[in-house]
Amino acid sequence: MLIGLRIENFALIDQLDVTFGPGLNVLTGETGAGKSIILDAIDGVLGGKMSSRVIRTVPETQPNQIPPRTLIEATFSLTPALQTWLTAAEIDPLDETIICSRELSLVGGAFRSRSRVNGVLVNRQQLQSLRDLLVAITAQGQANQLLQAGQQRDWLDSFGGRELLVARKQVATAYAAYQHLCQAQESYLQGEQQRLQQLDLYKFQLQELRLANLEDADELQHLEEEFRRLNHIEQLQSQGFRAYQCLCEQERGQASVDLMGEAASLLQEMQAFDPGVAPIQELVESALLQIETASRQLRNYTDALEGEPQRLTEITDRMGHLKQITRKYGPTLQDAIHYQAKIEQEWQLLQATSMSQDQLTAQLQAAETQLDQACQELHHLRQQAANHLSQQLISQLQPLAMERVRFEVQFRAIPPTSHGADQVTFMFSPNPGQPLQPLSETASGGEMSRFLLALRACFATVETVNTLIFDEIDVGVSGRVAQAIGEKLYHLSQHQQVLCVTHQPIVAALADTHLRVQKKVLEPEQQTIVQLLILNPDQRAAELAQIAGGVNEQPALDFATALLKQAQELRQSLGTNQTTPKPKRTRKPTPA
Repeated sequence: MLIGLRIENFALIDQLDVTFGPGLNVLTGETGAGKSIILDAIDGVLGGKMSSRVIRTVPETQPNQIPPRTLIEATFSLTPALQTWLTAAEIDPLDETIICSRELSLVGGAFRSRSRVNGVLVNRQQLQSLRDLLVAITAQGQANQLLQAGQQRDWLDSFGGRELLVARKQVATAYAAYQHLCQAQESYLQGEQQRLQQLDLYKFQLQELRLANLEDADELQHLEEEFRRLNHIEQLQSQGFRAYQCLCEQERGQASVDLMGEAASLLQEMQAFDPGVAPIQELVESALLQIETASRQLRNYTDALEGEPQRLTEITDRMGHLKQITRKYGPTLQDAIHYQAKIEQEWQLLQATSMSQDQLTAQLQAAETQLDQACQELHHLRQQAANHLSQQLISQLQPLAMERVRFEVQFRAIPPTSHGADQVTFMFSPNPGQPLQPLSETASGGEMSRFLLALRACFATVETVNTLIFDEIDVGVSGRVAQAIGEKLYHLSQHQQVLCVTHQPIVAALADTHLRVQKKVLEPEQQTIVQLLILNPDQRAAELAQIAGGVNEQPALDFATALLKQAQELRQSLGTNQTTPKPKRTRKPTPA
């Protein structure tokens, strides 16, 4: 159950820290006092949609104040289902509680929202799965959803329990497979010509690339180097021979080898008189050895140079071929090699996906049969759930001043979808003599409120949440009906915690915990804030008198006292509240 709620800088709330009790918790206050803000905060902390507008604004008298951040923190008691969720999410528990928090801020004009569970960041999908285990919020505004056939179908499926939901998932899987084959057949019929054209194109390109024998990405660079060498063979021969002459042959005086040899001999003789020239002599001898080696290699190089006209022609042709390949599939040879590998794979894929029309038709028929069978099984389970829902819903509506009500779930066959082959319509007749008609066409506002409450009471037997929240579910009903609604809420609170926003004193009198929401204007800031006060018995009587008559005069107070006495007698007739006692509240600091 919801143990406590802490709110900072949310809408009109400056700072609020409230503890909720087991059983029936009622919130009352003037219209516009901010009751719905409390419920919006609970919805928001559990992943409801929020915008930057909910962040409390800075007072005009404090223009230099740092824009506030909004923080909402809800503490719930730990249950086995929640423990399982925490284990799956790899989040440590906090004693006997679980703390959900959400922080909203504006940073540089950008809206930021962070949600945490026990201090650990969680995403929206995780929070939604957790929300389904924590609370169920019912508001009169949900009537618009209830009037939609799709919503009625979803609620029926939820009421049907795990077996029905598994069957619905199987339908969704079968439908997805069927749709995939339908799309495959359509693609086959529309794209076979395109596929064959693509195969022909790939076939031509692969033939061209395979004949090019592309293996070395640097082949073109090597060929260009060899081409330059062969194309300048005569120049290389002439310059190589001239270089050899400079080293070894005497022309214009002595050769370099002879000069270096003579210098080495002279230095050898000089050592007899000065040993200090030995290092110089060693350098000269080393240089002489290198010149002799270079001259021999240069001679061999020039002798080996030969013109190769045929090889030059081959290189020219190959370079032209490779450059044509790079223009079409490049811009580099490496790119062309990669492209060849890519279309090799696509060629194989296109060939592998080639399937005859007969094969597709056979698979499509098998998928359609499987989908029909899954839809039939789902329809059978829905009929069972509809019978149970009708019986329970009527039994829940009768105490709500609808003794002669009739209700049925009508099915109409439709083409299969991912939700099955049923159009589900709630048929409703609130008064004797009236035929069953769609709920959307016959229920008044008050009847819709009671229908929502009864529906939620039916779901109390199958859902796992421990906290039910009702937002003005009793709007627009008479005193007798309001009393019936209050008694139904109290009955629910014997097994689940109930939070209820109400304007009905009869309902508020039945509360185990009564909270008053009020607005207050701060001075001198002239800023409006929302406050929440847990009422004691004397304050409750005054509040009920305000709700009933708008004044605290004695007749109104007497009426309020009578309501409280009547509520006490009802409690005694029903026995003490069976809700689990409130566990100790702990809080883990929420990271900034």
